[in-house]
Formats: sequence, structure tokens, C-alpha cells
Amino acid sequence: MTIRHLRRAVLAGTALCSLSAFPAQAQTAREAELEERLRAMEASIAELRAELALTRAADEAPQAPPAAAQSVAVSNQPAVVPVKEEAGGTSVKISGFFKTYASVSQYSDGVLPATSNGHDFYNPGTIPVGGVSEGPSYRANVKQTRIAVSASTPVAGHALKGTLEVDFQSSPGAGNQRMTNAYNPALRRGFITYVNLLIGQEWSNFQYVAALPETTDYLGPSEGTVFARQAQLRYTLPLSRALTLSVAAENPAATTADAGFAAVVENDTDRMPDLTARLNVSLGRSELSLAGLARDLTVDQGAEEDAAFGWGVSAAGKIVLDARSRHDLRFMLTHGSGIGRYVGLNLAPDAVLVRSGGLELEPVALTAGFAALKLGWTDRLRSTFMGSAQWIDYPAELAVADANKMVWSASANLFYSPVSQLDFGIEFRHGERQLVSGATGRLDRTEFSARYNF
Repeated sequence: MTIRHLRRAVLAGTALCSLSAFPAQAQTAREAELEERLRAMEASIAELRAELALTRAADEAPQAPPAAAQSVAVSNQPAVVPVKEEAGGTSVKISGFFKTYASVSQYSDGVLPATSNGHDFYNPGTIPVGGVSEGPSYRANVKQTRIAVSASTPVAGHALKGTLEVDFQSSPGAGNQRMTNAYNPALRRGFITYVNLLIGQEWSNFQYVAALPETTDYLGPSEGTVFARQAQLRYTLPLSRALTLSVAAENPAATTADAGFAAVVENDTDRMPDLTARLNVSLGRSELSLAGLARDLTVDQGAEEDAAFGWGVSAAGKIVLDARSRHDLRFMLTHGSGIGRYVGLNLAPDAVLVRSGGLELEPVALTAGFAALKLGWTDRLRSTFMGSAQWIDYPAELAVADANKMVWSASANLFYSPVSQLDFGIEFRHGERQLVSGATGRLDRTEFSARYNF
């Protein structure tokens, strides 16, 4: 019997009893009271049914085993961690800076070709030697403006990240100054990282980037700096809270010069990747780095080929000199053989090609370094004083009169930041390039820059 039928029966019975015992007005009041009681009963029954349904559902659901049983069950499964995107999705960030650069240059021995990148930044290998000075040269551009896009996705408790960075400091001939000063974007970096692994184009693991000083120039103390960006597979292993080891297999590109000629060319016949390792030691706010490089230099010209071993070591660091981190000393010292393309914008070839009864590779040795002292005059005003040099040691019988022998430079700058994201700078630089013959060319340059960082 349903509640509706029960209700009708109760009402009917009540009505008959009421007719025999009470007048008409009393019967009506009694019926209203019974109606109210029935509504309360129906509500109680509905609540009981809902509770009963919940109890049955709980009884039918499978019961979880005790904690110990769960541990046993999991340990018997294959050791596979599911990779899935976690809540939150992918975040994307855009950063970089807008930079205007201008310079007034005076060369002691000639002028640069119109398309030389020596106009845009200090490239010591382009300092003219053996010509006649023709007065100061003024240039300005915004090609060093830089844009970086980075993405991060949470995956299995870690961050899967990607970075793409470009500027407009492209190869010579990719633009001109005639009307619109249009220049093509140039790839700087493009890589992905996950946990301790990096895959893609990034600064060489042989280079300690944190040692680079603040400068109005694109690079600054170029001749003394390890400087290379290239594709690589890198693994970083934290050994302790203060010690980190990173190893990498990087893209090779042996550069050579023929015996009797100074021109440096790139060969595309390498057989093995360049291998690098770097150990970083954290000393509070300061850090030291020791890096090593091993290379298999190979030149294959069809009927003739040869290989040689190249190696290098580089020590660098950033030492903070005060409690507020306004003053610091940055330095780098590099030595090796067959590592010319990694140091000083390829001032020296990796090796010299000798053709005497067959093709032979003779690696070229070099020593390079720089030191930079930063002084913070106020919270908004600061200066950096830099000195840099590179010495190249050719095999005596293979030295070429017009090949680079030694290059050095000294510079000082002053930066003012009216707000944290805006920098104005002025820098004075003197550089000299000396050839094996003893001939020397000099550069004196004043640089200006304005940069908005975002």
C-alpha cells in the first residue's frame, strides 16, 4: 500500500468517526489537524528512505584494503610512473628588453666595411690594421632588442619548460640602413628542460654566463671571454647544496686556416660531439666555476682527411664584495689547444691545415681572460671597469704574418637607473689588435645605450 492510499484510508475513517461524535464545525477542525500530522509523517518517511538508499550504496561499494595490503598491492605493479598534465595547465611568459645603442668610433689604421658587425659591437678581430685613419665614425641601431617567450607545464610533480629567445643582431647583409633599417630576427636560444635535463640550443656548458659584466656593448670584454651558443644535450646533477655538476654533448664545428693564410673557415665534417663538463661551487652570494672541454677535430676533404684532439679548461667566478651586493668582482681565465671558436669570437682557428705529403691538422693553443670590477656608487648609479686579453700561440713554422697574435682592451662605464626597469649607460673603450708580423691596429670608442627591461 502506498502512502497516498494510506492517507485516503485514514481520512475516510476519521471522517466517519467524526460524523458520529461531533457537530459539523468540530469535524472540520479535526480533519485539519490530521492533515498536518500526515504531512509530518510523509516528510519523516522520505528522510528515512534517503538514508536507506545511502546505506545500501555504501554496502555495495568495494572496500579498500588496509594500509599494509595497499602497500603490497602497489609493490607488485610494474614500476611505471604515469605522466599526465596536472591541474593548472600551461603558463606562458614574455620577457626581454628594448635597447637603443649608439657609438662613435675612431680607428688608427683604416675603416670597417659597411656590413661588418664590428660597427654594432666590439669584435676585436675586425679592428683594421695597416690602413690610414679616416676620422670618427658614428653608428646607431636597435638590433640588440631582445624578446624571450617561455612556457611551463606541470607534469608528474615537475615543471616541463621551454624557452625561445630572439634578437635582431643577425648576420651581416641581413638588413641595411638606407631607408627602413629593417633587420631579420636572429635565433639566440631555444630549448626545453625537464627535471635535470636540457635539450636544445643554449649557452655552451663550457661558458660561465654569470661572469659576464654589465656593459653598454653586446658582449664587452670579447677577446677574453668564452662565448658560444649551440645545440646540446645537458644533464645537471646537484652534488650538495653548494656543489653542482653539469655535463653536455654539444654541436661541433671545427674551424681551420690553411698554412700560409690567415682566413678562418668552418668545416662541416666533424664525427663526434664536443664534450663539456662544469663544476659550480656556491659560496653564499658568490660563486666559482671550473669547466673542461674535449673535442675531436676532424677535416675530411674526400681523398684526404685527418683528426686532432682539442682540449680546454676555464675558471671563472663572481665574488660579491659587500653586504648589499652593490660591488662585485667577475673574472674568467681560459687555456687550451684547438678551442679557438669557443673564445674571443673565434679570433684564432682551432687548427692549421698543413699539406705536405698528406693532410695534417695542427691545433692552435691560446690563453685568454678578463677581469671586471663593479662599483655601486648609489642604489641607482654604478660603474664597471674591465680589462681583457688573448694570446695566440701558433706552431712556429706555421705562423702567418697577418694572423692574429694578441688582442687586448680596457673599458669603463657609468650606468644610471631612474627606475628599476630602465637603464641609461655610457662607456669608453680602447682596444688593440696585433698581428704575427708585429703590425698593430687600435680602436677608441664611446658607446651610449638606453634599455627598458620587461
